[in-house]
Amino acid sequence: MASSSSQKFQLLSKLSFIIILLSLFIFASATLQVGFYKPSCPQAVAIIKNVVDEAIDRNPGIAAGLIRMHFHDCFVRGCDGSVLLKSTPGNPAEREHPANFPSLRGFKVINKAKVQIETVCPQTVSCADILAFAARDSVYKVGGINYAVLAGRRDGRVSIKEEANTLPPPSFNAKELINSFAQRGLSAAEMVTLSGAHSIGVAHCSTFSNRLYSFNATHSQDPSMNPNYAAYLKTKCPALSSDQQRTVALEFSTPNHLDHQYYIQLKKHRGLLRSDQILLRSPFTSRMVLENANDGSKWAVEFGKAMVKMGSINVLTGSQGEIRRHCSFVN
Repeated sequence: MASSSSQKFQLLSKLSFIIILLSLFIFASATLQVGFYKPSCPQAVAIIKNVVDEAIDRNPGIAAGLIRMHFHDCFVRGCDGSVLLKSTPGNPAEREHPANFPSLRGFKVINKAKVQIETVCPQTVSCADILAFAARDSVYKVGGINYAVLAGRRDGRVSIKEEANTLPPPSFNAKELINSFAQRGLSAAEMVTLSGAHSIGVAHCSTFSNRLYSFNATHSQDPSMNPNYAAYLKTKCPALSSDQQRTVALEFSTPNHLDHQYYIQLKKHRGLLRSDQILLRSPFTSRMVLENANDGSKWAVEFGKAMVKMGSINVLTGSQGEIRRHCSFVN
């Protein structure tokens, strides 16, 4: 039985990859392309994968961190590696924003891959591309979802803390989420599909504790949350705790496996963040949630396609930007 399940999983993964690869031509531009580094640095893709695989083997949670970092990079200034830059005197960078600090993880993984690549292909592979490949490798490592990365991004030279205010917070309702994604050229369906990344990773208690203790003037606890789930969360996030580092798995049934369980748990009213559970309640998105809950294979294909499209937001190409020597600093 185990062997049969494994073969089925491998077949679905291969079919998903073929479908996603064919769909790339919808999003590809004249400058971003599959196989961009084959002539200039053929070792790059393998180096990134090895670094990512080793990091996830040591800490499975880093996969969610790298996927989230790619998302946070692309949603501010586009996919230009600006989230990787450290602050400079008088200029706090994106990574210092509360949406990123201290929760954003994976910087060391990106830097390690960059150092190894620089030894064989100096100033050839952008940090923005390393992050895009690292996100894809994380998706495959913990979810078996494969897609080809369009590469050729250049690194930006600007990172401003306040600009991360545009990242959608966990308090957003469905309309606000749809509008936020639409501003980046992503549809409501793609927003719901990408939200499935919340099947892995963790959230700090502070991001959802109001749903447990101070929801509104009528209800101290969010009535849309499963009561048993709320009781469980209260054991993990006590009301009077001063520990700001307490975290809870975003999806507790398969917390280290990227799959469509996220949507199944939404149906059971076990969405951790308000912006998650609202997707089931909203007439704009509820049908999409139910479809993803019922067909995990289709969701996996659509997730790969949506990651490709997200990775093409406002990219710098050609002579724009630069290829950083160090991902944390401009040249």
